[in-house]
Amino acid sequence: MADMSNPTPLLQVSDLRVTLPTARGWAQALRGVSLRMERGQTVGLIGESGCGKSLTALALMGLLPERAQVSGSILLHGQELVGMPEPQLCQLRGARMAMIFQEPMTALNPLHPIWKQIAEPLRLHQHMGVAEAKARALELLDRVQLPRARERLDAYPHQLSGGQRQRVMISIALACSPDLLIADEPTTALDVTVQKEVLALIKQLVNEDGMGLLLISHDLGLMQDQVDRVMVMYGGSVVESAATPELFAHRAHPYTRGLFAARPRLGLARGTRLTTISGSVPELMDLPAGCAFADRCTLAADECRHTPPQVESVGLQGLSGEPHAVSCPRWRLS
Repeated sequence: MADMSNPTPLLQVSDLRVTLPTARGWAQALRGVSLRMERGQTVGLIGESGCGKSLTALALMGLLPERAQVSGSILLHGQELVGMPEPQLCQLRGARMAMIFQEPMTALNPLHPIWKQIAEPLRLHQHMGVAEAKARALELLDRVQLPRARERLDAYPHQLSGGQRQRVMISIALACSPDLLIADEPTTALDVTVQKEVLALIKQLVNEDGMGLLLISHDLGLMQDQVDRVMVMYGGSVVESAATPELFAHRAHPYTRGLFAARPRLGLARGTRLTTISGSVPELMDLPAGCAFADRCTLAADECRHTPPQVESVGLQGLSGEPHAVSCPRWRLS
C-alpha cells in the first residue's frame, strides 16, 4: 500500500530513455519509461520477451551494457541516479537497492561457498568482521527457510538445487535491508511448487521490511497475486498501467487485451488452439516512429505508425490514487 503521507516517493522514474549500440547502428531500447513507487508498494512489469522489462531493471541498478546512452531521470528517495559516478552507485547497490537475478546458477560465483557470497555486501556496506558476517549469513538463510542452513553455509552453488540457490540469491539481496528490491523473473526454471514457495517468501519479506518491490515477469497469474500495480511494456515503452484489480477488470490497450486472450484457460476442449497475437516483437532497429505495436494491431491506423501515442486516462483509479493510463488513441474502439 502506498504511503501518501510521504511526499517524496521511494522511486520516481521520469521519461527514461536508453539507446544501445548495435551492428546496424544506435537503437532505442527504452522509449520514455516512467513509474512511481512508494515504500511498501509492489509494482509489476509484464510483457513479451524483448519488450524492455529486464533492461529497465538494469537501468535502475546502473548495470547497463557498456556504451549505453541514458537520458531522463531516476530518483531514489529524491537522489538522482542517472549520471551518478560509478563509485557512488557501488555504495547504493546492495545497500539501498538490490536485485534478484533471473538465473541464480549464473549469478552466483561457483568458486566461493554461499556464506561468503552472502557476507560480501555485509562486509562491504556494513563493515562487519568475518565471524559477524558469517553469523548474519546463517540468520539470513534461516529467514529464507533454507533447509539445514547451518550445514549448507560452506556449500557451493552447484551443490544446491534450483530452489535452494534462489533462496541464497534472496538472502544476498536482503542482506543489507535495501529500500528497493528488484526481482527479475525470480522463479524461472523452478518447478511449480518451488515457484509458489519462493514467491510467497518474497511477498512475506517485503511485507515485513516495508521495502518497495519491482517484480518482472511474463506471467499474468503471478502479477494478479503478487503486486499492487501492473505496468504493461511493449517495444521499450509502457503501453498501459493500472492498479492490479483495475487492469484485470478493464483492459484498455489492444496489446494488453491480446496478452490476456492468449492465456491458457481451464476447461477448454482437447485440441482447442489458443488465441495468439499475430506477428512478433520487432527488432530494436525496426521500431516505427509511432506505436511499436502498430504492425501487429488490428485497430492501427496510419497515424499510429508515424505519431507517438500520448498517455490517456481510462478514468479509473486504484487505492494509491494513480490513474489507469493507456498509450493508445484508439483504445475505445477495442
